[in-house]
Amino acid sequence: MTPDTSDQKTTRAGFVAVIGAPNAGKSTLVNRMVGTKVAIVTQKVQTTRFPVRGIAMLDDTQIVLLDTPGIFKTKRRLDRAMVRAALSGAEDADAILHLVDATGWVNKAMGKSLTASQKRSMEDDERVMRDLRELGKKAVLALNKIDEFDHAEVLPVIQKMVAEDIYTEIYPISAANGDGVDRLAAYLGSLMPEGPYLYDPEQTADLPMRILASEVTREKLMLRLHEELPYQLMVETESWEERKDGSVKIQQAIVVGRDNHKGMVLGKGGQTIKEIGRLAREELTEMLDRKVHLFLFVKVDEAWSEKRDSYEPFGLDFDA
Repeated sequence: MTPDTSDQKTTRAGFVAVIGAPNAGKSTLVNRMVGTKVAIVTQKVQTTRFPVRGIAMLDDTQIVLLDTPGIFKTKRRLDRAMVRAALSGAEDADAILHLVDATGWVNKAMGKSLTASQKRSMEDDERVMRDLRELGKKAVLALNKIDEFDHAEVLPVIQKMVAEDIYTEIYPISAANGDGVDRLAAYLGSLMPEGPYLYDPEQTADLPMRILASEVTREKLMLRLHEELPYQLMVETESWEERKDGSVKIQQAIVVGRDNHKGMVLGKGGQTIKEIGRLAREELTEMLDRKVHLFLFVKVDEAWSEKRDSYEPFGLDFDA
């Protein structure tokens, strides 16, 4: 006898690779679509170093968003590994979302002068377009930060992007305030294949807690420290001890590449590292919904970015 499936709902689930230039707003968009923080967000470029999977539920559709590192001109091994991770995510996904900071493009269309960062961002956008053509892939385009402009000012940019002939749809959005994000999410959901959910519907991220804890601390460091230092450090969660009272003891090493950077992280009288530890502990306590004992220390390893075991825990290709 054939079972009655009339009451069974049709579910969809799939992967969307979110690619784009550094600091285009990818992590902000992923966090908004998921409904909670799964990726660190700062105003500094190259914040995301490896693909983070955020899980968004939209009615009966599960969208697994791969927040990928920014695609940019590479100089170092870590840069190459980050860009390789982004492109690999795009190749394997059910859909690709190219997020573009519209600011430079709109200003150029209006005949305004561009800042150096806007020029770099646009060059990186063009690099993504070339990569998409080389991969033979179509993408959905989201023009971010459109809340800063009138619709008539954004229209010429939309027309230019349509002419590129690599985008199936174009959505003007603001990841920061949510404008247009619901329409974008609905379209991405329609692209997901029918099938069972890939994760528990209550789950919001596919990221080991030890790595997530490291990322929380790295975010606080990037927000607090000098502009150049964050790209020359990493955070390792060296121990994670579950305590009988339900709390957790976490010990992390902040690894810097130079001796003089150690003093910058510690601060005068250890005040900087104490403040970073306090901020990270507060966020982890809220995230884990239990008491967190966080212990930070700093160590110098000039060659950390050239060691294979600095890459493998994050799924990055050391040989990129």
